[in-house]
Amino acid sequence: MHFIDVILPIPLPKLFTYSITEAEAGFLKPGMRVSVPFGKAKIYTALVFNIHGNEPLVYDAKEIHQILDDEVVVTEKQLEHWQWISEYYMCTLGDVMRASLPNAFLLESETVISKNYDVTIDEADLKDDEFLIYEALLHQTSLKIHDIVSILNKKNVLPLIKSLLDKQVILVEEEIYEKYKPKLVRYVKLHSKFSSEKNLQDLLEDLSRAPKQREVVLTLFSLSAQIKKPIKVSELTEKSNTSSAIIKSLIDKNILEEYFVQTDRVQYSGDENNPLKQLNEPQKIAFQEIKSSFETYNITLLHGVTSSGKTEIYVKLIEEVIAQGKQVLYLLPEIALTTQLVNRLQDYFGEKVAVFHSKYSSHERVEVWNHVLNNSPKAQIVLGARSSVFLPFNNLGLVIVDEEHESSYKQFDPAPRYHARDTAIVLAHLFNCKTLLGSATPSIESYYNTKLKKYGLVELTTRYNDVLMPDIELVDIKDKQKRKRMTGHFSDRLIEEMTETLKEGHQIILFQNRRGFSPIVECQTCGHSPQCPNCDVSLTYHQYKDELRCHYCGYHSVMIKTCEACGSVDLDNKGFGTEQVQEEVSTLFPEYKVARMDLDTTRGKYGYEKIITSFEQKEVDILVGTQMLTKGLDFRHVKLVGIMNADNMLNFPDFRAHERSFQLMLQVSGRAGRTEERGKVIIQTYNPYHNILQQVSTNAYQKMYEEQMEERRNFKYPPLYRLIKITIKHRNYNMVNVASDWYAKSLRIVFKTDILGPEFPAVSRIRNQFIKHIIVKIPPKQSVSKTKEAIIKINNSFFAVKDFRAVRVILNVDNY
Repeated sequence: MHFIDVILPIPLPKLFTYSITEAEAGFLKPGMRVSVPFGKAKIYTALVFNIHGNEPLVYDAKEIHQILDDEVVVTEKQLEHWQWISEYYMCTLGDVMRASLPNAFLLESETVISKNYDVTIDEADLKDDEFLIYEALLHQTSLKIHDIVSILNKKNVLPLIKSLLDKQVILVEEEIYEKYKPKLVRYVKLHSKFSSEKNLQDLLEDLSRAPKQREVVLTLFSLSAQIKKPIKVSELTEKSNTSSAIIKSLIDKNILEEYFVQTDRVQYSGDENNPLKQLNEPQKIAFQEIKSSFETYNITLLHGVTSSGKTEIYVKLIEEVIAQGKQVLYLLPEIALTTQLVNRLQDYFGEKVAVFHSKYSSHERVEVWNHVLNNSPKAQIVLGARSSVFLPFNNLGLVIVDEEHESSYKQFDPAPRYHARDTAIVLAHLFNCKTLLGSATPSIESYYNTKLKKYGLVELTTRYNDVLMPDIELVDIKDKQKRKRMTGHFSDRLIEEMTETLKEGHQIILFQNRRGFSPIVECQTCGHSPQCPNCDVSLTYHQYKDELRCHYCGYHSVMIKTCEACGSVDLDNKGFGTEQVQEEVSTLFPEYKVARMDLDTTRGKYGYEKIITSFEQKEVDILVGTQMLTKGLDFRHVKLVGIMNADNMLNFPDFRAHERSFQLMLQVSGRAGRTEERGKVIIQTYNPYHNILQQVSTNAYQKMYEEQMEERRNFKYPPLYRLIKITIKHRNYNMVNVASDWYAKSLRIVFKTDILGPEFPAVSRIRNQFIKHIIVKIPPKQSVSKTKEAIIKINNSFFAVKDFRAVRVILNVDNY
C-alpha cells in the first residue's frame, strides 16, 4: 500500500493522508498538486508533502481524484521554509500554502470561473468538453466548479479547467482590478533636421503659402523657448488657435515629430542620464565594507542617510551575483516603490527583472512563479513586496531588504502573520546566501543585532554628490495660533517657503498622515458626532464624494446636513486629513497644480504609477500625501517638504510610536533636495521641544536609539523581550470578557509574570466584533519555542470549552 500526506489549503493543524496506487507512487514527488475529496462533497487542490507506506490509524484513507502536475510546482526548499513559517508564526501549513500559491493554482469546488474577454479564442482548438464550458460561459457570466460538474456529468473536472486556464480561455475569479491602458499623452517637437537655423529659415519660407501651418511652427518655437518642458499637442492647438488636423498634416510632412510620454519617458530626463554604474568614493568604500562584512556575517545592515545612493550599491552587488548565474530577491515595502525601481533596474538588467506583488492579476503571478521555478533568465532578479518571499527560488544568491524598518513588511491579516524581513533572512539561510538590509532609519531590532555582533554594520554618512542634508526647521503652531499667524492649517513660515520654492520652479511635498477631509464631524449645539454602526470610531468626512466613511470596515453614508441627535445645522469639522490640505493649498496657490497620494487615490493597479509619473514629469507642483510618500521614492525636483502636524504620530498609544515617528519624519525629510540645491523641511508642531523632534532636526539616530533602548529596558519591550500578542474577538461583549479572562488566567498559571491584559484596545469594536488583547512577553533567557508550545496547549484547551467555540483567537508573533 502507498500513501501520501498532503497539505490542504485550509487552516487544519495536521496533514491528511490519502491512498495512491503503485504507479502513482512512482510518479508523484513532494511539491506536486493533486485533487482530493474532502468532507462530504468538497474537492480541494492539495499539495503532496511526502510519500510513505504507513496507513493512518484513525480514519480510512480515501483515494485521490487525480494528479494535476507533471512537474513539481513547489520546491523542497520552499516546503522547508513553509514549515519554519508555520512553526515560528504559530499558524498551519494550510495557511502558508494559501498565502504562497497564486489563486489559479488553488482550484476547489467553490472556485468561480469566468470567460477571458481579452483573448480571441479559436473554437477549433478546443476539445469537445472544453467547448461545452466555453459555450456555457457565453450565456452566463460565471460558473462555479460544481456547475461544470453537472454540465459535463463528470466528477473530475479540475484537469479540464487547468487546460482551459493554460489556453487562457477562462479566468479564475478574483478581485477585479482596474484594467489600465497607459494614458499616452501626445507630445510634439520640431523634427531634428530643422535644428540648424538655415533649415528652419527655409522651412518658414516654404510654409509662407500655408499661414496656419507656419503659425503652428512659430508657436511651437516660442513655447519651447519659454518653458523648458515638452509641449503637449493639446497645448499647441490651444495656443496657436488651430485644429488638430493641421498638426496632423505637419506630422505627415515630417516637419513635426510626435511622441508619447508613456513609452518615451527617457527622452527628456536631462541630467538623469548619468552613467549609473560609476560609484562615488563613499559608495565604493561602503561597497567594499559590505563585501568584507559578508565574509564574517551572513547578514549586514547598510545604514545610509537618505539619498546617499544605496540603490547604486545594491545594483553593483546584484550585478556580481547574477554574473554567477544565481537569483536575487529584492524586497520593497510598498508597491509604489516597485514602479520607480523597475525602471531603474530595467535600465541596467533589461528583461532579467521580474516584478511580483498583490496588485498583479492571477495570470501575471503564475507567469512570474513559473519563471522563478524554472530559473529562467526572465526572472533572475525578483523585485517585489512582502509576498515575493514565497516564490519557488532555485538558486538564490542574495537577498536585499530595502527600507528594512518598514512596518508594512509585517502581515496582519489573514494568517500567516509573518514579517517579510525575518522570513527573507531565513530563506537566505536555507540557500546559504547573504542578506543585505538597507535603511536610512534602521529598526531598533536590526541596529541592536549589530551591537550584539549578529549582523555586520556598514554606514554611509554623506548624500550622493555631497548634497547637504536638508535644513530642518521646527515651527511652533501653538505660538503661531496665538499670534494669529495661521492660514487654515498653514503657518506663515510654511507659506513663505512654499511661495519661494514655487517661484524658483521647484516642487513641494506636504505630508499629513491621515486621509479624508476631516476625521470628526461635530455638532456645535449638542456635541454629537456621527459614529460607525459597526466599529467604535467616528466617521471620517470625505469631501470628494460628499460622504462619511469608516476607515476600519468601509461603511459609508451620505454626509449629514443636520445633526442626527438634535437637528441643528451647525456642524463643524474637527481635525484634518490629506483632502483638506489639498483644498487649502489649491486656495492658497490657485495657479499651481496640486495632487494627492493616499489610499483613496491609488486603489487601482496603476494608481501609483499615474501619480508618480505626473509628479516626476513636473505636471504636478505640490504633492500632498500620507506615509506612502515616505518610502524611498526618488523625486529630483523637490526642494521643500512640509510636515503638517507632527504630534498626532507622536501621541499614538504604542511602544513604538516614538521610533516610528522618528523614522517617518526623517524619511519624508529625505525626499527634499536630492540634487544640487539643499532642501528645506518644515515641521509644524504644538511641542517643538519634544525629544524626538529635536533628534529629527539634527538627524541624531544614535541618540534616538539609546534613549529608546533605555525605555525598552525599563518596560521590558523588544528587542530585549519577544512579544506574542493574543487577540480575542466575538460579537458578544460579555463573551469576550469571559473568554479573555479565562485565557489570561491560564497563561498566568503557566508563566506567572510578563503577561499584560486582557485589555480593550483604543478601538475596541471593529466590524461588530469586540476585541481584547493579551500580550505575552518572553524574557531573553526563556525558550521561545517552549513558550509557543505552552500557548498552543492553552489554545487547544480553550477551544475544548463548549462555550468558547465561536470565539476567534488570533496569535500574532513578533507583533511590531
